[in-house]
Amino acid sequence: MHPRLLKTFLAVARNRNFTRAAEEVHLAQSSVSDQIQSLETELDTALFIRSRSGLELTAAGETLRPYAEEILTVADEARAAVKAASGVAAGTVTIGALETVASMKLPLWLPAFQSDHPDISLTVKVTGSGDLLRKLEDGEIDVAFCFDKDDLDERLAKRIISAEPLVLITPPGQVSASKSGDLAALASMSFVVTEAGCIYRHLFDKAFEEAGLAAPKLVAEVGSIGTIGRLVAAGTGVSLVPRLAVGDALDRGEIREMPWPGPMRTASLVMIWRRRRVQPPALKLLLAAASEGFVPAKPVDARPRHAVSSPL
Repeated sequence: MHPRLLKTFLAVARNRNFTRAAEEVHLAQSSVSDQIQSLETELDTALFIRSRSGLELTAAGETLRPYAEEILTVADEARAAVKAASGVAAGTVTIGALETVASMKLPLWLPAFQSDHPDISLTVKVTGSGDLLRKLEDGEIDVAFCFDKDDLDERLAKRIISAEPLVLITPPGQVSASKSGDLAALASMSFVVTEAGCIYRHLFDKAFEEAGLAAPKLVAEVGSIGTIGRLVAAGTGVSLVPRLAVGDALDRGEIREMPWPGPMRTASLVMIWRRRRVQPPALKLLLAAASEGFVPAKPVDARPRHAVSSPL
């Protein structure tokens, strides 16, 4: 079974559609169909059946899938081992990152890395946290930069690279909502949050849970941090977010901040990659550079600009 055929097989299994699979592997649709047919002929069995919702794996296809993934992983490790033995660090690294991480963090160290390692070709893909992990598991990216969501597939490894302060953001003219100094008073405030499943929503829910507070009233659930910042600035409500995600809006004075007074005061920014017996030299260099290049957006105990008094 040629690795090229197995790669195409996995693309079809993920997309359940020849056209989308062809776009993923950069082939004509007819070539994808031919490769699947060649693989089925070699194995003397059908790997897919058609249904109303698209292509479905047969029992034989489901059996092949983990073997195909393992074969391609071993092939990647073999290439990495050969490069490591020959002292060659050149290669390609595909980085996946949340939009805020890509815009606020990667520019602080990635240009220097590119200058130090001109033989390493870098690609950056920006997407949501759930899609990042899927792309990582499927081999579409080599490393993901996102906030820690705790639950991680055992096939993946992670490293915390910074602790980013959590802050409550309010409209510029809003006075502190809590006069009593009681953390529970925050639960009476109206919050703007991201949609369920988003990493920022996970951090919001976890922060209230660790503070022992019931979930507050939600006035809006939106698809992006940028939208949250604009809604808070307009007076729709307040929000709890990593400071990193709203740094620009704070610097422009569009919103104000105060430290989150609960026990969970920071969010862990992590990089995640696939476990391998041998990591590609180019990826090893990037992981090392990222470990040294990431720093918190600001000291956790520093007084924020455009700040209001903490409710405690």
